[in-house]
Amino acid sequence: MSQIGKQVVDFEVQAFANNDFKSVKKSDLLGKWSVFFFYPADFTFVCPTELEDLANLYPEFKAVDCEIYSVSTDTHFVHKAWHDTSDTIRKIQYPMLADPTGVLSRGFDVMIEEVGLAERGTFIVNPEGEIVAYEVVAGNVGRNAEELLRRLKALQFVAQNPSEVCPAKWEEGAETLQPSIDLVGKI
Repeated sequence: MSQIGKQVVDFEVQAFANNDFKSVKKSDLLGKWSVFFFYPADFTFVCPTELEDLANLYPEFKAVDCEIYSVSTDTHFVHKAWHDTSDTIRKIQYPMLADPTGVLSRGFDVMIEEVGLAERGTFIVNPEGEIVAYEVVAGNVGRNAEELLRRLKALQFVAQNPSEVCPAKWEEGAETLQPSIDLVGKI
């Protein structure tokens, strides 16, 4: 079943952010764009490479009014311990959400029930709290933050310009298409 258009589940979870613990809930998402970046576990192999990639582009996500939330089934205490022991993870400025009960992993349908871990799922959520894009990849393949940022900007563009669409590999400032009968068979 598609996740597109699905409202984010109501939640309140603990997070580690800016060297402190805080609570994050669904109402915190509303009014801005969000990326939920699920990964299997702290202290692993592919996960820190992905989280560092996001950390490096975090200022660009913030510049387009988007918050990043990384999510694993670890606790907020484990997130802090990982932060304190890893130079890579220490770079992270975005909230690291703790999902030990699986409310988010199940709500976004990425929980691997047999092991209690999340799949590598990436979800872009619009300011109304609806999922507008997602992908889930195998646990042994890392994702690309640059592509995620490009996709986010395209989704923001079409949200602001509903009569236009973004073609493949669209980059900010590039030409878009205005669907019409005149384009049928000409692209």
